[in-house]
Amino acid sequence: MPRRANKMGVDCRVGRLCAKVARFFFLSGIGMEIIYQDEHLVAINKPAGWLVHRSWLDRKEKVVVMQTVRDQLGRHVYTVHRLDRPTSGVLLLGLSSEVARALAQQFEQHQIHKVYHAVVRGYLHGEALLDYPLTPELDKIADRFRSAERAPQPAQTYYRALATAEVPLAIGRYPTARFSLIELTPQTGRKHQLRRHMAHLRHPIIGDTAHGDLRQNRGVAAHFGTAGLMLHASELRLTHPVSGEALCLRAGLDWRWQKLMDGLGWQAYLPELDRVEFTPDCPQDRAETDIEQQA
Repeated sequence: MPRRANKMGVDCRVGRLCAKVARFFFLSGIGMEIIYQDEHLVAINKPAGWLVHRSWLDRKEKVVVMQTVRDQLGRHVYTVHRLDRPTSGVLLLGLSSEVARALAQQFEQHQIHKVYHAVVRGYLHGEALLDYPLTPELDKIADRFRSAERAPQPAQTYYRALATAEVPLAIGRYPTARFSLIELTPQTGRKHQLRRHMAHLRHPIIGDTAHGDLRQNRGVAAHFGTAGLMLHASELRLTHPVSGEALCLRAGLDWRWQKLMDGLGWQAYLPELDRVEFTPDCPQDRAETDIEQQA
């Protein structure tokens, strides 16, 4: 029997463990939070700060999602898609190479509906489809032998503003700071697309050390007691590759999100996503060190 099976139109069941608790579970040998599982695939709520899998650039990394889930389930798991290290939320894994290929094909053909939520700098109102091509980003090490002259690729992101807030936080020359809670639905899958698109609109995502406002990031971290990229993969809607059923998978908000949502007065927003109980005794999450490493 599937674990927490969700059909389209049925209220999705979401995770209740924060990123700190998930890391604590790994260190304790308990495991990772599972949103959904059947004999073909598994979906987990990836904590911020975790790598999906090791690469030759991260050979010495000890805590990765793939290894953790494999040890937890006692069987091999296969990559379907990726989330950036600082991004939290729904991560889908195949339990066979055939299912993983079928799911990856759905991603490639844009048949999977992806919903993200983010906190950005400034007031953003309304909704729109941002159609702004992006030049492929090259890694300084992995892509050092590739030509830097690459043509921009089509990139589209639909955004919708949900809430705004202004707090007495002096960052720069202004005595207050403004923020917006937004929903993002990428129509394409370029590297760092959501971060780069929001930076293009002059509303960078809070905690983005690559494309954002470092001074703003530090101010938010100091004022609210939280840090890291405020970008969460909230929902995936897809067709089950074997049964053909419609699945809706949602991931709850971690402790960082809860603290910031409470601090900005947004407790009533995103009711479909769980608020997890903040556990201050949990081991420090790597997401907290993102800002410090950039200082």
